[in-house]
Amino acid sequence: MLDRRAFSFAALTASAAGLAACSSASVIGLPGPASGPAPSARRQSRTLSKPNYAEVYASYPGERFAILAFDYGKVDPRYLRQTVEFPWKEPPGSIVVDPGSYHLYYVEAAGVATRYGVGVGREGFGWSGAARINMKRDWPDWVPPREMIERQPEIRAQLEQTPRGLGVRGGPKSPLGARAMYLFGEGRDLGYRIHGTLEPETVGSNVSSGCVRMINQDIAHLYARVALGTPVTVLPV
Repeated sequence: MLDRRAFSFAALTASAAGLAACSSASVIGLPGPASGPAPSARRQSRTLSKPNYAEVYASYPGERFAILAFDYGKVDPRYLRQTVEFPWKEPPGSIVVDPGSYHLYYVEAAGVATRYGVGVGREGFGWSGAARINMKRDWPDWVPPREMIERQPEIRAQLEQTPRGLGVRGGPKSPLGARAMYLFGEGRDLGYRIHGTLEPETVGSNVSSGCVRMINQDIAHLYARVALGTPVTVLPV
C-alpha cells in the first residue's frame, strides 16, 4: 500500500510525468509517417457532432475500479471528444496522433474521425513515425524504469511487487489510468503508450515524457474499439 504521508500522490504522478515513466525504452530510427501534412500546413478539423458531455464524462459503469465523473467544464472544449472531418488519408480503424494540436484521431470512415484531446511530452513529442498497437491492458500496472528509481531512490519504498517488477498496481493510484495501449515497431516495444490519466484537466498540454495521455472515459471508449495490430501514425510537432 502506498503511504501518502511519506510520498504524496501528487509527487508520484509528477515522477511518472517527468521522466521516461512509460518505459525505459528509447526510440531510434523510427520511420516517418506515411501521410499527413507538414506542421505548418495543418488546420483545425471541423466539428460534425458532439456527444452529451454530461453523459460521456459521468462515472463509467462496469469497472473493477471507479472511473469517476469529472468537471469537463475545466477542459478547453477543443479537447473534449467529438466527431470531426478528417483531413488525411489513413484508412478507417487507424489512429493518428497530432501532438502539435494535442489531438488523437480514430478514423471512422473516409473523411470522418472521432477526435480526442491528449496530453503529450513536456518538451514537445520526442518522436514521430509509424507504429502498431500490439498489446492492450485494462487498469495496467505502472512499473517505473530502472533509471527513474536510480535518480529518485526515495520512491522505491512507495512501490510494491507487480508481475512486471516494482511499481504501482493497476487501479485508482496508477499513473497509467484505466487503460493502456502499447506501441510496437521494428519488431519491438517502442516504450510509448496511449494511456489514461489521474489528471484529466491536463489534456491539451505538455505533461508527460513522450506517452499520449487521455481522459479515462476517453481511453476506455477508444480501447473498446481498437483491435490488436491497429496502425498508429504520430505526426511531427
